[in-house]
Formats: sequence, structure tokens, C-alpha cells
Amino acid sequence: MCATLNPLPARLEREHPLVSGLSDPLSDSGWDSLLGSHPDSSFFHGTAWARVLHETYGHRPFYFCAYSEGKLTGLLPVMEVSSPLTGRRGVSLPFTDFCLPVNGKTNQRQLYEAALDCGRRRRWRYLECRSNDREWPGSIPSLAFYGHVLDLAQPTDLLFKAFDDSVRRAVRKAESAKVKVEFSGTLESIRTFYSLHCLTRQRHGLPPQPFRFFKNIAQHILQTGKGFVATSYSDSIPVASSIFFHERRQAIFKFGASDFASQHLRPNHLLMWESIKKCAALGFHQLHFGRTSLANDGLRRFKKSFGAREERIESFKYDFSKSAFVADVDRTETWMNGIFSRLPLPLLRLSGQILYPHLS
Repeated sequence: MCATLNPLPARLEREHPLVSGLSDPLSDSGWDSLLGSHPDSSFFHGTAWARVLHETYGHRPFYFCAYSEGKLTGLLPVMEVSSPLTGRRGVSLPFTDFCLPVNGKTNQRQLYEAALDCGRRRRWRYLECRSNDREWPGSIPSLAFYGHVLDLAQPTDLLFKAFDDSVRRAVRKAESAKVKVEFSGTLESIRTFYSLHCLTRQRHGLPPQPFRFFKNIAQHILQTGKGFVATSYSDSIPVASSIFFHERRQAIFKFGASDFASQHLRPNHLLMWESIKKCAALGFHQLHFGRTSLANDGLRRFKKSFGAREERIESFKYDFSKSAFVADVDRTETWMNGIFSRLPLPLLRLSGQILYPHLS
């Protein structure tokens, strides 16, 4: 049993006998070891991601757990987001592409019911979950995205042959142009990424997350061996950069950025190919390309062109005031994009610092 497990109130224990309590991965030194015993656990369930969210934005963990004979049998990880602008809500989990609950012998419905009871007591406006789990009684998807997964359990030459012809040509073009890819886990590599990230977000009309978010990623994820930065260079100048996370059998492509003026060199294609080879060499069974908005056909084609299998990622949003599931809106593309794209970079970064603590 987890040493720092907080028991549920007696009423919840009676109503949800399979739910053993609430756990805090920030104070439990054995949390990741406990997760490691369950085959359904993933990177986003771990301590590193919880610490990044907490130290950057102050989100508070409410991880609903079930145990049997000292082993974790069920988990619904929730962060409480509290904002004077957007209210208090539970999110599983903020800024996460996908977050399937850890399931097993326990009845997953019990975990959802316990989270709803907690939300009523905490006066949450919503409970949002980023998963395809339909064990939530009466659940209706509020929003959907594409997900893409590449099977790495095959020789790299076969992986390359499975790419679209356009990708293979792009990789060879980048190699002919002497584009080089380097891997690192240093704060300096994060600074390089962030410079390109801000330019990319400006081009898309979106504010970047504050630098402290990526600084915490460097400290709690990269420097603990749970991820890496891949950067493409042309004549020693960084022209593309991406951040990957990994845990156990799966690697995750989380963030990507590039210099648009250098796209003719195809640095993104070479970066992805070299990263695929690195993930395969490290023994990962699959690479998840993260989620993609249904409206972003260009990014969808890019991910599919590497031979990735397409899936659907659904989100669920329960409105406590209506006692019902409600639809949500993908806010990646709105009328605000035009305004953000015209802001000078210092103002765009300031916008991100102001806005992101209130978002999830």
C-alpha cells in the first residue's frame, strides 16, 4: 500500500468500496515504482509530469486510486485547476494529449463516481477527462482529435520503406543539404527549442507557454532520463527542434517547432526519421505522435506519412451545474489567431505568461 495514501471520507468509502483513496504523486517517493507494476500506466501518469504541472501553474493533484494486495489496480489522475477567471475544475490531465485511466480488477466506474463526488465537495465547474474510456456512465464525447501511433517493433529499413515516397525524398534531400540532427537533454537545448517554438506559435497565431514550463520539463523530465530534445542544424544554425517524452515501452512526440524560412531543406522530416531510429534503438515498442486537431489536415498528413496508424482521441466534459455531459470547442483556431500573429514576440510571450495559468 502506498505510504502517503490519503483515505477517502467515510461516506465515500461506503459508497465506493473499490476505491482505496487519494494519492499525491508529489509527496509519494514510491509513486513511479507503484505505477511500474501496472501494464496500462504511461508517462503522463507519473511523477515527472505532475511536478511540471504543479510547479509551473500550481495545479493540485487528486489521484483517485484502487489497490489490491498492495498493488495498484485502478487510477484516475486528476489535477485541480483553480483560476479567478475560468473557475475551479478537475482535469485529467492539463496540457496532456491523452490520458487513459489505469484499469484492471477495479470497476472504473467507481473511480469516476468518486471523482464526481470530490468535484461536488470542491465546487468544481467541470470534470474533464482526455481518454477513450467509455466506463463513465452516460458519458458522451465533448471533443475529438486524431492520434497517430507508429509501431517500432520492426527493423529500421522496413520502417523507412513504410514511409510515403514524399517522406523518403524529403529525408534524402535534407541529408544531401548536410542537415544534421543532434540529441540532448540540457537546459540549453530547451532554450534553442523555445526560440523556434515562439516563432512557430507566432506563425500559427497562438501564444507560447511560458519559458518556466519548458524549464521545468528540462529539470523534471529530460534531466531524469524521461525524454530528449532533437534539433536539426543547417550550417550550425538550429532550423527545427522537437521534444519527446518516454516511459517504459512508449515514446511520445510532444512538441515541435521550426524555422519556416528553412522548410525547403526538409529539416522536420530528417529530425523525425532520426528520432524514430533513436526510439527504436532505445527499445521502445511504439512512438505516439500526440493529438492533432480534426481541422489541421496538414499536420495530420505529416504524421500519417510516416506510416503511423490513425486513431481517434476523445475528451469528456461533465458540467456540475447541469449534471450532464456537455460539448466543448477546439480553440486552436479562432478569430484571436489573427491578433496573436501580429503581436511582437515579447508581447506574444507575455500573453502566454498571462493566459496559460487560467487554461488547461
